[in-house]
Formats: sequence, C-alpha cells, structure tokens
Amino acid sequence: MVLTVFAGIAEFERSLIAERTSAGCLAAQKKGIRFGRPPKLTIEQIALGHRLCAEGTPVRDAARILNCHQATLYRAIGRFVPASDGD
Repeated sequence: MVLTVFAGIAEFERSLIAERTSAGCLAAQKKGIRFGRPPKLTIEQIALGHRLCAEGTPVRDAARILNCHQATLYRAIGRFVPASDGD
C-alpha cells in the first residue's frame, strides 16, 4: 500500500514538472528565444547558393563552395523566397 501511495505521488510530481517545463518553453518563445541548432547557412549564403544553382552550377559544387552538405543547400533553397526588386 505504501508503494502505491509513493507511485501516485511520483506520478503527480512528474506531471507538475512537465507542466512547468512546457510553461517555461512557451514563455521563452514569447521572449524570442529560439530552440534547436543554429542555422548552418546565413540568408546571404542561401541567396548565393540559389543564384549559383540558377546559373547552372551543380548543387554539389555550390554546397562545396558554401562549406555545407548538399542536402542542407537543397533544404535551404526550398525555403528560400527571393527579395523583390520593387518592379
């Protein structure tokens, strides 16, 4: 019986910890804190990779120039939205 009470208390404490953790993450996101790994390529590097590939450079060579893996470049180019020139 004592073990059942301890198990119930431990389960309750675990749910409190999970609730506080998620609340802390939401508060940090509202403050603008990013989670996860920092991006490998800057916006300028992504634009350069997009331009190189548009000019006919193979993605593998463009990735070598930018010092990243070709899958990283493919993924970044897929999300890339070029800036308009004001036309």
